Amino acid sequence: MKILRTIPEVRAAVRAARAEGRNVGLVPTMGAFHEGHLSLMREARAHNDLVVVSLFVNPTQFAAHEDLSTYPRDEARDAALAEAEGVDILFAPEPAEIYPDGFATTIHVAGITEVLDGASRGIHHFDGVATVVTKLFGIVRPDVAYFGQKDAQQVLVVRRVVRDLDLGVRIEACPIVREPDGLAMSSRNVYLDPAARAQATALSRALDAAHARHDAGERDAAAIRAAAADVLEEAGITPEYLELRDAETLQPVADTTRDTLLAVAARVGAARLIDNHTLRGDA
Repeated sequence: MKILRTIPEVRAAVRAARAEGRNVGLVPTMGAFHEGHLSLMREARAHNDLVVVSLFVNPTQFAAHEDLSTYPRDEARDAALAEAEGVDILFAPEPAEIYPDGFATTIHVAGITEVLDGASRGIHHFDGVATVVTKLFGIVRPDVAYFGQKDAQQVLVVRRVVRDLDLGVRIEACPIVREPDGLAMSSRNVYLDPAARAQATALSRALDAAHARHDAGERDAAAIRAAAADVLEEAGITPEYLELRDAETLQPVADTTRDTLLAVAARVGAARLIDNHTLRGDA
């Protein structure tokens, strides 16, 4: 595996692969790899000739009060894990490589970035995501890019960017990877002390309870939400949001007759955690 730091290096490596008729898969990450990241790398390895993993803690998607400075970083560990998964290129640039002096362009996706995490974290968050992903697609020019469904809203934003800007990248959303007790794997789970770690399992249990109501035939969104809210309340968790939204448009829904995203965000101990389920509609 090659560890590359500059845009010209990555472009040269991809250009050489293209000259040999090889296709290219990209896994964009912020590092601190866990099994969720590794599952994306395995999927990319299974379907692409050249696998590129980007490792870049993107400063533009963090607000001033958020955890940019403390976000977990261990490049040597990440590199070893990526190499063990058969990754060909680890692209690990410095911030100045991605955002050079004078950088003044932002990608904004209207309509789906103002709700859920956009409302909770601020409009800058998905502007930062959309901008850095657009840059990575321009640098690597992958055939396909792999994202985790845990960041369901992010997947929708990236798909909209690709569609609207005709970027020609296929977006694959891979299933959420969970711990045995149901907690969605996240780099921020390292912030949890033992008590908070146990409490955090309430997020997945809340989603499971709501999903069970849906599977039992309930279609009223308020009733389904209440099933999840009861579990969170019992665990002493007040969510930043707990909402049911149309799975494609993120518009509010009164019922779950169409595919619906059930999404939650909550601060548990020192960690802000997110999770979601997709409730399949009747059509």
